[in-house]
Amino acid sequence: MELQIGLKAEFEIIVSPKDTAAQYGSGSLNVFATPAMIALMEKTAMLCISKQLKEGQNSVGTEINVKHIKATPIGEAVLCIAKLIEIDRAKLTFSVEAFDNEGIIGLGTHKRFLIDEEQFMAKVSR
Repeated sequence: MELQIGLKAEFEIIVSPKDTAAQYGSGSLNVFATPAMIALMEKTAMLCISKQLKEGQNSVGTEINVKHIKATPIGEAVLCIAKLIEIDRAKLTFSVEAFDNEGIIGLGTHKRFLIDEEQFMAKVSR
């Protein structure tokens, strides 16, 4: 199977103390942190395409534009859904949404770029 618009992935976590704004340092409250939500969205987008990548190929996150619109407490499940909505050669755009048991908590877009792992790491290691 190759990359195609419409590919979709879901990933769920249970909010733990390590996922809180207080732990990340992005705030002082023990609620699901925006950086944790962003990491969940990036991971879900990565999972969306991981089985379609060729040997030695990978993707890196290059842009994220999201709104975190509702707080979620420790112990609650957060489900993220990522959907591939645009392919422009090596640039991939995903819609990303996160939900808790009361509804949507975050949404936006995320861009990833397809790379050759060996070439990418050679540039990074210069």
